[in-house]
Amino acid sequence: MPRSYDVIVAGLGAMGSSTAAHLSRRGKDVLGLERWIPGHQNASSHGDSRIIREMYFEHPMYVPLLQRAYELWAELGHVLNIHGGLMIGPENGMLVKGTLRSASEHSLAHEVLTASEVRKRYAAFDMRSDLIAVVDPRAGWLDPEQCNAAHLKAAAKNGADLRFEEPLESWSADANGVKVTTSKGTYSAEHLVLCMGAWTRDVPLEVERQSVFWFDAPNRSDYERSVFPIWAYEYKAGHISYGFPRLDRGVKASIMHSGEIVSSPETVDRVVTDDELEALRNAITPVLPELAKAENRERGTCLFTNTRDHDFVIDFHPRSPRVLISSACSGHGFKFASVVGEIQADLVTEGRSRFDLTPFRLSRL
Repeated sequence: MPRSYDVIVAGLGAMGSSTAAHLSRRGKDVLGLERWIPGHQNASSHGDSRIIREMYFEHPMYVPLLQRAYELWAELGHVLNIHGGLMIGPENGMLVKGTLRSASEHSLAHEVLTASEVRKRYAAFDMRSDLIAVVDPRAGWLDPEQCNAAHLKAAAKNGADLRFEEPLESWSADANGVKVTTSKGTYSAEHLVLCMGAWTRDVPLEVERQSVFWFDAPNRSDYERSVFPIWAYEYKAGHISYGFPRLDRGVKASIMHSGEIVSSPETVDRVVTDDELEALRNAITPVLPELAKAENRERGTCLFTNTRDHDFVIDFHPRSPRVLISSACSGHGFKFASVVGEIQADLVTEGRSRFDLTPFRLSRL
C-alpha cells in the first residue's frame, strides 16, 4: 500500500513552501516533493531580493491580497525590508497611472514628486525632467531564499514530510483521492497541490528567461538601503526596468519581461550576454545615469512562468476537484507567496477563500 497523506504539495519553491507551512500548521499530514535541493538556482525563487509594493500598478484587485501578504510576512519574522519605493515614468504612462489608480481606490498614503524633487530627496537619482515619481512608503524587498527557508522550517516543525530531489512524475485522481508517482515511490492523499512553476503541465503557459544584473555602487552612501528606495521605471511605453538598494551582492537591476520564450525550462541558456547588459544600461540611463555606467560585478538568470494576461492561476484542475493548480506568477508573484499559501490551504481544507479568486480561474485562459 502506498504511504498516505492528507495533502501532497508538488514543488517547494515560493508557493509550495508557503502552502506546506500553512497546511501543516492546521494539523494536516503533508508530503512536500521537490525536484531540486533546497536553495537551488534553477527556477524562480532564488537570489537575494524580490520587490514588495502596496500600490499595485497592475490592478487594484491585488491590493487586498498584498495587505494580507504583508501581515503574513511580518508573522514569519525578519524577512520584510521596508524602506519605500519609487514608481517612475511619464505622467500618462502605464506605471504611474496604474499606481495612482490603486492608491486612489484603496486610499493609500503616497506622494507624487517631480524629477527635481526626487533628486533632492534621493541623491543617486538624476531623472529626466519630463518624468515624475510616485512614492510608495510601504514598498521594499524580500529575500526569497530566506523566505522559502523560513516556510520550509515552519512546515517541518509542524510535521510535514519534505522530500528533495524527488520530483513528481505523474498523478491520477478519482472520487476517493489522489495517487502520485515519483522516481522513488508511490503515495496517496486526499488532495494534491501543484506548485511546479515552469514545470506545470496541462495549463497554457509560457516560460520566459529573465536576466538580472548586480553593479558596483558608484557612490556607496547614495545606494544604502536607508536612503535608496526600490524603484521601477517605465523606460518606454509598457516596458519597465527596476532595481534595489545596495545589498551584499551589489546594486541589482533588471528589465522586466524582456527575455526569450523557451520551449522547456530544462533548455534555458544560463549565459547572460553583454548585449543584455547594454540594453539594461540604456534603459536606466534616464533615471540613474551613474549606475548605468557602473561596473557589472555579477549576472544571472531566473524563470518567469507567464499566463497570457499575466494574472495568476489559483484553481482546481479541470480533471479533478482534488487537485489544485497554483499560481503561475508571471514574474510578479513572489511578494504574494505568504498569502497564496494561506489561500491554498483554505481551498484544500475549507473549499473556499475569503478573497475573490475569479480573476485567477483556469477557464479564462
